[in-house]
Amino acid sequence: MRLPLKLVLLLGGIFLSVSSGKLSDAYADGGQGWFVPKATHSPPSSADQAISHRVISTRHHVSVPSQDVDNQNGQSEERAPPVLPLPPIPAVPNIPKGAPPPVAVIGVISVDGVMRQSLAAMQVENVLGARRDLLTRDVRKEQAIWRREQQKLQAQAQSLTPSQIQERERSLQARVLKEQRIFQNRNRIIQEAAQVSLGQIERELVSVLQKVATAHGMNLVLHSEQVALHVDGQDITNEVALRLNKVLPTVFIPGPNVDPEVLAKSGKMPTTADANAQLPRTGPPPVVKPASVGQKPTVRK
Repeated sequence: MRLPLKLVLLLGGIFLSVSSGKLSDAYADGGQGWFVPKATHSPPSSADQAISHRVISTRHHVSVPSQDVDNQNGQSEERAPPVLPLPPIPAVPNIPKGAPPPVAVIGVISVDGVMRQSLAAMQVENVLGARRDLLTRDVRKEQAIWRREQQKLQAQAQSLTPSQIQERERSLQARVLKEQRIFQNRNRIIQEAAQVSLGQIERELVSVLQKVATAHGMNLVLHSEQVALHVDGQDITNEVALRLNKVLPTVFIPGPNVDPEVLAKSGKMPTTADANAQLPRTGPPPVVKPASVGQKPTVRK
């Protein structure tokens, strides 16, 4: 017996893309800060590829180059480009001479290096990484159940009536769709929890960076990955990381069963201070040894 194509596609596909990359990379996909590392994009789904293929095919069928039409009519001459009007534009008046900008005092920073040393970022990675791994295991477990049910239905097809086969198919399809929605919602909650958590680090990092740059008289800070050469005194990565750990050793992370959207609408978003008050006192936070000045930071793919 061959199952309907719709059911086979549901059973054979992967219903949830659970990224195995770092949470900071996942957050960077929706991050709006200037210092957020480049985002990684998940590959398009088969449905998206099919839609794109149809759109491309349609365009190829509809769009016919004018040169092909001319060739069909026996006219192979190239058309001259049209002469377009160029209205006059107003002249720019002279600008009075003003004060020159201040002399640039340049510093460099590796935001990726700061995040690797951040205690709060480590907390987010550990907590949400565990939730992501649990979701991945649950998805694989459920997919194994779907495959077994599909094989069982195929093996019993000869002994079942058509109505019984259709009823079993509808039941399995309903379960697949239900679990798919549950997994997608769990994945959304994890991603939004990462945005909430890493957003706190983002805002604090901007403030710490401004303070450190001002303390050193710097008025221009560049990404170290974009600088070909600099001296040791211009790199403020380690200092920013140390001061960030002092003011923000932990962040608030929504609970595993808490929807960040619902929490935001409630207007009762807990603060980092509230989260710190609930943490057990087990001693001072661990000391993170800063990276050496000459060490080249690795760029996450």
